[in-house]
Formats: sequence, structure tokens, C-alpha cells
Amino acid sequence: MAENKQKRVGQMETIRKVLHYIKRYWLLVGLSLVLAAVIVALTLYVPILTGNAVDLIVDRGRVDMPGILDIMVKIAVAMLLTAVAQWVMNTANNYITYHVIQDIRQDAFHKLENLPLRYLDARSYGDIVSRVIADVDTFADGLLMGFTQLFTGVLTIFGTLFFMLITNVPIALVVICITPVSFLVAKFIATRTYRMFKEQSETRGEQTALVEEMVGNQKIVKTFSREEAVTEQFREINGRLEKCSLKAIFYSSLTNPCTRFVNSLVYAGVGIFGALVVIKTRGIGLSVGRLSCFLSYANQYTKPFNEISGVITELQNAIACAARIFELIEEEAQVPDAAGAKALTDARGNVELEHVYFQYVPDKKLIQDFNLCVQPGQRVAIVGPTGCGKTTVINLLMRFYDVDSGSIRVDGRDIRDLTRGSLRTSYGMVLQETWLRAGTILDNIRMGKPQATEEEVVTAAKAAHAHSFIKRLPEGYHTVITEDGGSLSQGQKQLLCIARVMLCLPPMLILDEATSSIDTRTEIRIQKAFARMMEGRTSFIVAHRLSTIREADIILVMKDGNIIEQGNHESLLAQGGFYRELYNSQFAG
Repeated sequence: MAENKQKRVGQMETIRKVLHYIKRYWLLVGLSLVLAAVIVALTLYVPILTGNAVDLIVDRGRVDMPGILDIMVKIAVAMLLTAVAQWVMNTANNYITYHVIQDIRQDAFHKLENLPLRYLDARSYGDIVSRVIADVDTFADGLLMGFTQLFTGVLTIFGTLFFMLITNVPIALVVICITPVSFLVAKFIATRTYRMFKEQSETRGEQTALVEEMVGNQKIVKTFSREEAVTEQFREINGRLEKCSLKAIFYSSLTNPCTRFVNSLVYAGVGIFGALVVIKTRGIGLSVGRLSCFLSYANQYTKPFNEISGVITELQNAIACAARIFELIEEEAQVPDAAGAKALTDARGNVELEHVYFQYVPDKKLIQDFNLCVQPGQRVAIVGPTGCGKTTVINLLMRFYDVDSGSIRVDGRDIRDLTRGSLRTSYGMVLQETWLRAGTILDNIRMGKPQATEEEVVTAAKAAHAHSFIKRLPEGYHTVITEDGGSLSQGQKQLLCIARVMLCLPPMLILDEATSSIDTRTEIRIQKAFARMMEGRTSFIVAHRLSTIREADIILVMKDGNIIEQGNHESLLAQGGFYRELYNSQFAG
């Protein structure tokens, strides 16, 4: 009972959020309602005209043709006006629906850009994509159907009831007495389909996540011959999706035949009771034309119940999808810049970490009482075993994560008092994991400096030793590559990322395994280019290959989130500690 109540509250809350988006277009919603009323009024006026025409056909030879022709003209005008109003209403409904969807998608994507990395690191990318694309599309279908059929359906029900009551009260009461059965049937089905459609949407997101993961890592799957295992995993998820989809569709498909059965009862009741009234009163209490009009109303009255029941089913699916979208939109965004945050300009590169504590999860300690002072222009190398916290330090320097306690200062100012944008643009960052976007080589290198000229891009590419392979591409710098580099090798993609930083030349640098995918010969040349680039710039170098950091001013040796040794290459070797152990493990013999 409590679960059902919570579910209803959740549905109502989702509907309230949807209405918040719709109210921005209240003028068009009002126009749609007015046009729906006009369509219903004209549609209900036609049966009256038809009934009047029937009453003009009294007997053989007693047909009022002029009167019938006059009525036919009125019917034609009414039908024409109905068609025009229907077209305008559908146009307005389409405009409302797809602008609401545009607003929701815009808000969802904006939230993605402002979510903390903690949220993205803990969730499947495929599920997030499914929410923004598939769930929004499903919601759009339900919303459009709601606008198209719900307004006119409800107005048709009340309009036909009104006309039936003024035509013949007793027969209208027969219709009203049978009506609640349709509501009960629709409510019974709707309360069961919401949960099933929500389960379907969640399972579809799980399936999308698996497909996205497998497409992006197909080489790994094939390398380890995991095709059968992955296929079995997909088959299991696909089977669950099939079961929950069939359940949802089965229950939703009951709506139409059940309501049609009730509607047939209404029509039969009107026909039998009306015929008895006509026979008993000999057409005085109710004429044959009026009865035909009433039967037409009974048919029009029951038809919206079929449509509305279908709409309710679709709306259940749409609301279930909308709930998942709003979960994303309402996720807590990253902590905004402080109210008085200043932009970091002309950074000198003095970086200090004082008593920094940080952990990703509460019960697993990582960075503990971390202290570091880096003077402008110094090269700081960070080494240590996997999982010791090297990349975490970089995440904290870039403020991808905020420290749990302690402080990080740049040029004497706490980075929490600086704007994130100015802090991050003051760093040039090359990661082990390359990222390129779909577009030209030129656009990819320009990412950090969109206003750069082509000559500047070429100079940066030459400095990064990427110019030679770029010139061999079909269109050179204007070659279009697909997402994440397409057919380029990992080393070539990394060279482009290095060229991107060479173009910007910010005051501080972060190189996180920046040459891990490059051959030894090219690495030597890149190291020379880096050496020139790092002159006068504070640089943080994360490396596993210790040969790349011999010239560093300071080498921090990390283990279990703490600095256990500190010094330059020669002094650390002389200490005979953990650094020497790491170095000898790479160069022994």
C-alpha cells in the first residue's frame, strides 16, 4: 500500500515537472484548447444536422429536398472548418511538444556539462545516453499523443453528454450509468502499466550501456575471445527486456478491447432503450431523426474512451521515461564557483598543497596529509605503483574533485577562490587516454585555441612531431576524422593531443603518461620538444617509465596516497629506498 502511494506521488511529481516545461508555451496551449473546443462543437453539430435531414424524409414522395440540400451545405461548411481547425491545432501541438523536448534535452545536456566527475565515474555512459536520447524520444511520443487526443477526447465526452441530456434525459442517464465501467477498466490497467514501462526503460538503458561498451572495446573482446561470453550477457539482458516489454504491452493492449466492450454496451443500451421510446411514443417523444442523432452521439461519446485509454497507456510509458530524465536533470551539480571567485590571470606557477586529505569513497582512505610546495618553473615528476594516487593528485590540481580538507593554492590563492575555467585554462594537459572529436585535424588541434591561424597550428604540429604524418593524410590538416580518431594509430592520436597543448602554451603543464603510446625514437624527439616547452613553466609529470623523468627538478615518490620520498634523480638513487627499487626493476641488467 505504501509502495503504491509512493508510486502515485512520484507520478504526480513527474507530471508537475512536465507541466513546468509546458507552461512556457501557455498561449499555444490555450489556442490548442480553444481549437479543440471548436472541433468538438462542429463535430457534435453535424449529427444534429443529420438528424434534421432524416426527419425531412417523411415518406415516399414526401421528401423536402430544398431543406436537405440546405442542411448538406451546412454539413460541408462545418466539415471544412473542422479540417482547418484540426490542422492548426496539430501544428500548435507539434510546436509545443518538440519545443518542450528541446528544452528538456538542453537542460539534460547542460546538467551533464555541470555534473561532478564523481557522478560520471560511478555510472554507465550508455545508461546516461539512453536517458537523453531514447527516453526523451519515448516521452515525446506520449506527450504528442496526449496533446493530440486527450484534449479533444475529454471535450467530446462532456460535449456529447450535454447534447444527449438536452435531447433526451432518460437515455442520457443510461449512458451515464454505464460510463464509470470504462473509467474503472482504464484505471485498473494504468496502475499496472507504469511500473512495467519503468522497468522496460531501465532495462533498455542497461542494454544500451552494454552495446556502447562493446562497440567501443571490440578489439579487446576479440583479443581475449570473449565474443561468446559477451553475446550471452547481451542475450540475458535482451531476454529480460523481452519479458518486461511483453508484460507492459500485454497489459496496455487489454485497454482497447476492454473499453470497446464497455462502449458496445453503451451503444446497445442507447439503441434498445431509444427504439422502445420511439415505438411507445410513436415518434412524438423521440423522432427517428433524433434517435439517429442520439446513436451518433453515443458512438462519438464512446470513441474518446478508446483513444483516452490508449493515451493513458502511452502516457504511463512517457511518464516513466520522463522520471528517468528528471532524475538526471535534478542531480546535484558540481559546487559552483564561490560568489567572489576571481579569474586566474598571468599565473606564475607557484603551487602549494597543504595538509590535503582526499578519498573517493568514505571507507577507503587515499590521500592523507599531502604537502607539497612547487616554485615557478620547476618540473615535478610523480612516480609510484599503480593506485598510489598519482592521477588523483592531478584531478585535485585541476579541481575535477575538491579536497576533503586542507588546501591547494596557486600563486598564493586557494583554488576554491578561483573560477574553474581560468584555473583549467592555465594548465596544459596531455593524458594517457587520448580524446579527439569528429571533425578535421585542424579543428582538433585548435580545440584549446579556436582563434589560432593555420600557420600557428602547423608550427605546433611540427613541434609535436605530428606534421609529417598529417601531411600524408588524404586532405592534410583538413582531413576529417571520425569520433576518437577513427583509423589513426594510438600514437598518432596522442601526437595530436600533444600538438593541441603546444598550440596553447599555458603557464603550467600536466603530462600524465603523455608519451606512453609513442615509439622510442619519436619519444626522444617529443621529450626534447617538451623540454623546450617546459622552460619557465611549472610542470607536473606523471610517469611509469622512469627514464622520462630523470631531468625533473623534484621527483615525488608516492605510495598509498603519501609522499614517502622526495628529491632529484641522483639523490633518490643514493638514498637506496623505494625509488631505487622501482628504477632497478626497470633497468636492472
